[in-house]
This record gives sequence, C-alpha cells and structure tokens, in this order.
Amino acid sequence: MRTLKRNNSGQALIEMAFVAPLLLVFVFGLVDFSRAMYDLEVITNLAGEGSSQASRGGNTPQQLAVVVVAVMSDADINMNGKGCVIVTAINSPSSGSYKITNRASSNPCNAGTSKIGTCTSNGSGYCTGTASGLPSGVTTVLGVSSNITMYVTEVSYNYAPVTPIGALLHTNNWLPSQLYRAAYY
Repeated sequence: MRTLKRNNSGQALIEMAFVAPLLLVFVFGLVDFSRAMYDLEVITNLAGEGSSQASRGGNTPQQLAVVVVAVMSDADINMNGKGCVIVTAINSPSSGSYKITNRASSNPCNAGTSKIGTCTSNGSGYCTGTASGLPSGVTTVLGVSSNITMYVTEVSYNYAPVTPIGALLHTNNWLPSQLYRAAYY
C-alpha cells in the first residue's frame, strides 16, 4: 500500500511539471493582451475627448495646441515619448471639397504623420492643405452642406509588452506595436 501511495505523489509532481509552463504562457499572454486592449480603450477615449473639446474651442493654432496639451496630460497611460496627438480642423467650402484649415500636434510626432492629409504652414501660424484620408462615412456627413468645420483628433501610441511571452507575440506581429485611433466631430 505504501508503494502505491508514493507513486501517486510522484505522478502529481510530473503532471504539475507539464501543466505549469502552459499555465504560465497563458497567464503572461493574457496580461499583455489585456494591457494592449486597455491602452487601445484609453486612446479611443482620448481621441473622442480631444475632438469634442476642439469643436467647442476654435480654429486658431493656439486653441488647437491647448487641446493637444489637454489630451496629453489627461491620459491614463504614459504618453510622453510613446504617444502622439494630432488635432486637425477640416472645412468643406463646397460639396466634395475638404480643406485642412489648421493643425496642431504634440512632440515627438509631427503633423506629417497624420493619416488625414498634409498641410503646409502659410506663415501666420495657420496651415492649409487637402484632407485626403477621410473615411466615406465622414465625407457623406460633410457633403450634406457646405462650410462646415469638422475637428479630427488622431491619437497613436507605441505599445510595448511587459512579459517575455508578450515580447514573443509582439515580434510575431500578434500584438501591435502601434495603436491608433481617430475621432471626428
């Protein structure tokens, strides 16, 4: 009877040796995946709040710069050196025409990283350009009437995993390295 009892305890140890690594891989992967989902939710909320605040402000470079600073400081994640905020004002002077009338961006990013379009400074602090990256639903709303100003806040964030399994998922492109959201108001 004692011999059988000893064999059972050894069996449990061997089973644990097989199951523990799998359990650790699952837990570490879950931790990094959950962090990525949380960071994506945070930047989604930041983009929405930034566009909402910009639409209540104005279209001057100083007012859009204030929105950029507010979004950067309001983040629940560390945006310094990892995140980028770009606020763009778009006007539709006529149906089917979408002009960038102003833009402000945070450091270290620049306005050239925007997916909405490019604009060049006209010397007085304002910039002008053509909005070429607008989704079709947004252009439908802007095309309803002319001379509407819309504000777009783009937030991007460089995601970095914290566990070895997350790093493995990151190098195999199963976890994104760049999180991006845009909100249109």
